[in-house]
Amino acid sequence: MNPLVSAPVASFTDLLLDAVCMVDVNGRFVFVSAACERIFGYRQDEMVGMAMIDLVAPADRERTLAAARSIMDGQPNSRFENRYVRKDGSIVHIMWSARWSEADQLRIAVARDITASKRAEAMQAALYAISEAAHATEDLPALYQRMHQIVGGLLPVQSFAVVLRDAPDDVLYFAYHANASGPESDARLAVLLCEEALRRNMPLRVAPDTMSTLSPALLVAAAPEQACWMSVPLCTPQATIGALVLRDGAMFEGGAACQGYTDQDQELLLFVSTQIATAIQRKQLESRLHFMAQHDDLTRLPNRSLFHDRLATAIARAQRQQGRVALLFIDLNKFKLVNDLYGHSAGDRLLQAVARSISSCVREADTVARIGGDEFVVVLEHVARPESAALVKEKIHLALAAPVHVGEGRTLHTSASIGIAHYPDHGADMTQLLRYADQAMYATKHQAPDAVA
Repeated sequence: MNPLVSAPVASFTDLLLDAVCMVDVNGRFVFVSAACERIFGYRQDEMVGMAMIDLVAPADRERTLAAARSIMDGQPNSRFENRYVRKDGSIVHIMWSARWSEADQLRIAVARDITASKRAEAMQAALYAISEAAHATEDLPALYQRMHQIVGGLLPVQSFAVVLRDAPDDVLYFAYHANASGPESDARLAVLLCEEALRRNMPLRVAPDTMSTLSPALLVAAAPEQACWMSVPLCTPQATIGALVLRDGAMFEGGAACQGYTDQDQELLLFVSTQIATAIQRKQLESRLHFMAQHDDLTRLPNRSLFHDRLATAIARAQRQQGRVALLFIDLNKFKLVNDLYGHSAGDRLLQAVARSISSCVREADTVARIGGDEFVVVLEHVARPESAALVKEKIHLALAAPVHVGEGRTLHTSASIGIAHYPDHGADMTQLLRYADQAMYATKHQAPDAVA
């Protein structure tokens, strides 16, 4: 045995909390101190003779070999960091202080476990990133995607889902779902896991060491061929709004145990989940306020402001493409009688039914808006012929002719006067088109002043 690794030296190094390692010119451990078992999970007799590089995390091997060559060339390194794979499959972050002993032809290094500090740094960085995303992302889909990226930087994530609870109906739905391995084939398991986590109001893991704690339905779904999963509730100070559901790449292969997610991973996800829930709630509020500012509260249709924006955009697009736009101005006939005779509640139900009927007559790309009490407008883009708008007008008349139930066992029939204006035939801008369509509508109303009955 090399005299440098004699018993007295070994007895001194075994007192250290950091691990002392010696690696020969072939890259194999010739000595490790007792702390190696705590840090790497291997007994001393198991590590001696192993190739150092075999224990390094695959992503760090190339730069680790480069650092080793530099040390062997006589350049000591006192703060080199890399990751090792422990015997149980978990990852440990190491900071090395190493030098080359030319006389002994050995790399002599001291390894310090910095996993806890790295985790703390990652958590702090994640919290900052989540807070930044809550302010910087444009909408909820962008926020979910950013949360996926942030969590993926902390934990192995093959599948990531944000499952939210629709409060009025108390049903769960996938607000975001991304699966790196392709189309999701086990979404049912994700839903079951989420339901169980929300029912217990606590995190859940699907892994070999947790199978005995799962509900019967979840246990059946989490068969030995299923992956390792984890779910944590998304809690705000006001309520639990849903859950995060993650799946990693580890599998139950032939019934053999896999590492999968650990209790530490669960604690980490639980820690950031509160910030994620707050960010989602903030963005939901922003979305609701933005929607309310641009839509009619009763019918949920675009309001006058959004309609003006849509019409101006349609005209500008038609100008560039030498296309056509049709504008339909719709006014319900004698709607005031409904409020006077049957009350505002009946009038509101009638307006909601009218909004649905008109929307059912147009394409998804077209715009239906409510711009006044009983006034609606429709913007039709890419209208090939004037006759196309006339056909839509007739469809709307037919749709509005259907009876509408307005409560208290009462059924009403309504009709509308509709005026049409075409760009560029009847005006070159929004003001001219609105004026022409409004005049055409009133001309129609005077010809056939139908009543509500």
